[in-house]
Amino acid sequence: RAAELLDLVGLSEKAKAYPASLSGGQKQRVGIARALASRPALLLSDEATSALDPETTRSILALLKDINRQLGLTILLITHETEVIRSITDRVAVIDAERIVEEGPVWSVFADPRSEITRRLLGAIRPQLPPELAARLLPAGGT
Repeated sequence: RAAELLDLVGLSEKAKAYPASLSGGQKQRVGIARALASRPALLLSDEATSALDPETTRSILALLKDINRQLGLTILLITHETEVIRSITDRVAVIDAERIVEEGPVWSVFADPRSEITRRLLGAIRPQLPPELAARLLPAGGT
């Protein structure tokens, strides 16, 4: 099973390597393989890309997508990174103070955020127009 999982996560050539010789992304792949060893019905991924560089982040997200497709496994992804959500998920739930305040298809929640916390999270990635430009784009008397 170990060889099968190492192959699945793209690390078959590292089967005999010591953990200290692995990069951060490779260690993340080992963690994913270990989580899959028990054949779970659900894979919980908590901040899987938070300490990774952009290229490694993309490769880990691609791996998670492949695992989802190949194994038909649901992945519950916990992250504050809205670009990660946008690139890998179909649905999103926004949690504030231990409560789900908004949920639905990613495109719907991101296009029309209903809660203040969602607007704040998205505000970090949505550039704001300078007020004078925004005023010129609105119809007369519009808001």
